[in-house]
Formats: sequence, C-alpha cells, structure tokens
Amino acid sequence: MPNGSSPTARALRTLEILQARPGTTADQLAALLGVTERAARRYVGILREAGVPVESTRGPYGGYRLGRGTRLPPVVFTEEQALSLVMAVLDGGAAIDAEDVAGSALSKVIRALPEGIGRQAAALRAYASAAPDPRAARPDPAIASALVGAIAERCRVVVTSRTFEAEVDPWAVVVRYGRWYLLCHSHAADAIRTYRVDRIHAVRRTAHRFTPPPDLDPVASLEENLGSGWKYPTRVVFHAPLERVAPFIRPPMGRLEADGDRCVLTGSTRNPAMYAQEWLAAVPIDFTVDEGPELHAAVAEVAARFTAAIRGGGRC
Repeated sequence: MPNGSSPTARALRTLEILQARPGTTADQLAALLGVTERAARRYVGILREAGVPVESTRGPYGGYRLGRGTRLPPVVFTEEQALSLVMAVLDGGAAIDAEDVAGSALSKVIRALPEGIGRQAAALRAYASAAPDPRAARPDPAIASALVGAIAERCRVVVTSRTFEAEVDPWAVVVRYGRWYLLCHSHAADAIRTYRVDRIHAVRRTAHRFTPPPDLDPVASLEENLGSGWKYPTRVVFHAPLERVAPFIRPPMGRLEADGDRCVLTGSTRNPAMYAQEWLAAVPIDFTVDEGPELHAAVAEVAARFTAAIRGGGRC
C-alpha cells in the first residue's frame, strides 16, 4: 500500500487481512501493510475504537483474529473492479464453464453485483472467448492454500509428490505463465529448489520455523533457479555474443554467461529430448553441445530427423 494511504484506509486493509487470515501476528500484519509493527498495532486499535471486536492471543501460535459474530460490511465493487475481475478469471481460461469451480464462483459474484455493473460483467463473460494456455496447470486449491499458510507463518513443511518427498523451507509461491511454482530451500540438497505446485500431492507441517532471506525477490529467484537441480546437466556454447543470444534463452534453460565473442549456457534438465526439440531448435544461432551426453544424443536425434527430411529419407 502506498505510503500516502490514510490511517482509515490502512485500518480497513487491516480488517480485510484479519478476515482472510485469522491469527495474523503483529509483525506479519506490519509486513503486509508496509508499516512498522507499532503502526500496525495502532490500526488494530482504530478498529477496536470503531467497535470491531479484534481479539489477540499470545504465544507461538497466537496473533490477531476477529471476534465471533463480527458482522463485516458487504463487498462493493466499482465498475472497473468488477470488469477487471471478470477479465482476470477469463485470462485463466476457467470462467467460461459454469461447472468449473472458478466459473461457478464468478457466477455468484456477478449475481451479487448491482444490476448495471452486473449486466456489463455478465456480457463480458458471455461474449469474450478465452483460449486456455496449454502450458497452464492449476494446482489443487487446498495444496496451494496449505503452502501459502506455511509461508505466512514461516513454518517448515514436508512436500510429497508421486516421485519425491522433501523437507523444505517454503519461501514463496510464484505464478509464472499459468504455472504455479513453490520456491523453497531444500534441506536434503542444502540448495534452492523450485517445484511445480500442481505436482505436489500432500503438504505436512513440521515443528521447525525458518527465516527467509532478507532480500528475497521471489520472481527473480525463481527465474534464476528454474534451470538448476535437474537430473541431466547441460552446457551449450553459442557462437555469438551474449547480447545476440540472450533474447532467445528462457530462464529454465539455465544461466547464460559471456565468454569472449561467444557465450555459454549452463543448466540442467529432466527431459533432454524436450530441451533439444523445443528449446535449442528454436534458437537461430550456431551452437555446440559441450557437456551432457543425454543432451548430445537428443540433439543428434533432432539433427538426423531434419537431415532425413531434406534428403527425402523421412516417412510421409
């Protein structure tokens, strides 16, 4: 929230936070409001003076929560907010089907809007078509919620998927191009790891707490680490300067570094065939696979297939 926000606006924001996250501590509230802990306590006081029963509990699992029976004012959307909400859900490709969880929720929101705004929102939903991103993967809401709760309370967790189980400090959940990622510190690997949230089947809290890096930039850190920690190492030398190659390199491909009049891409992958066919083949610059026998074989297979195509040796 901008520094110029009024005390009333911050008090209302405090009310929203406590409604959505019962048990929020003073330091967590201060971080969410962008103020000092003392100021956060002052906004709680403003709510109490206004007659909102805010209860506080001491101890490691304490925090602020709204008293039972608290009646909150109805949510009111402006026209711009309502239409932006519909557009945001349409971007996710889930709002067209009323049977979809997000789609049915949006239907309820539209029905609750004032008549004029609701009519426009319904028309936008009805006549705007959305082509879902084929790469998007929506996670289980319960899993996402469990992770976000652990992040907020700085609680170490054990995450389990079909292929692994890991004890991690969950630093952040990042949504990137329709996919949800958990950015975390793995204790087994003693390194930063990124996991697809839609591939996590269970989240179990432990008794351990953690402190995230003070200068953590979740998005930048995710981008930097998407290409590391996989089974097959990769090292590709591009025969062109970094500034010419960089526009074609996706962060999951690895780290691109200058090397004189050429540049080197170092990373790892769990799928060498995809790395070769979808990523390297799309880079219009000469390169050499310097390391990674699995990637070398995958690139050779792609090269053989293309060579066969121009010589007429491929199947029709």
